[in-house]
Amino acid sequence: MPLPLPCLMLVTDRALCRDAEALVAAVEAAVAGGANAVQLREKDLADAEMLALARRLREVTQGRALLIVNGPLNVALAVGADGVHLPEDAALVRRPRQGFLMGRSVHSLEAARRAEAEGVDYLVAGPVYETRSHPGAGPAGPGLIEEITWAVEVPVLAIGGVTAERVGEVLEAGAAGVAAISAVLGAPEPRAAARYLRDALEAAWAGVGGAVRR
Repeated sequence: MPLPLPCLMLVTDRALCRDAEALVAAVEAAVAGGANAVQLREKDLADAEMLALARRLREVTQGRALLIVNGPLNVALAVGADGVHLPEDAALVRRPRQGFLMGRSVHSLEAARRAEAEGVDYLVAGPVYETRSHPGAGPAGPGLIEEITWAVEVPVLAIGGVTAERVGEVLEAGAAGVAAISAVLGAPEPRAAARYLRDALEAAWAGVGGAVRR
């Protein structure tokens, strides 16, 4: 299953919610609002806890949005996830089956080129703007997206402080979508926040001709 374009990927962070149950509810609301991919990213969870949460998220995303696990491959396989997402410096895992997505976070052009050479299906690049999730990382600006999208063939999603008002800027730079955390999970109404981003994304996508830069 290819990455849906334009992609609005919700990246989880249960610290922005009261608890795991509230996170599941927020994810379900965001999917209803227009998120078409969900990346489960909870680095502090043990495998058993990650598996339990992944099962809940698979229930609310099944047939509605992709579920990507940023964690152990065995967790992704156990819940029937659509793929795995790897940090920039993580070892590549063997693709378990055809159509299983593999993505990677990158923070530089060199890392993007290496990731594409490894055979990943998409990249998440940033942080583009200042963001709470990476307080020590200086924002790279849309120039990073432009630099990477001219150099690689796979879709690139922009992450880091991307708001609805900034979606047009990153798509004009070549992004095939955005990955969001606080913009959705930190909002009082995740469904409405996701819809606001989705509407901005669709409008910007139409403005750039609805195609990934090649």
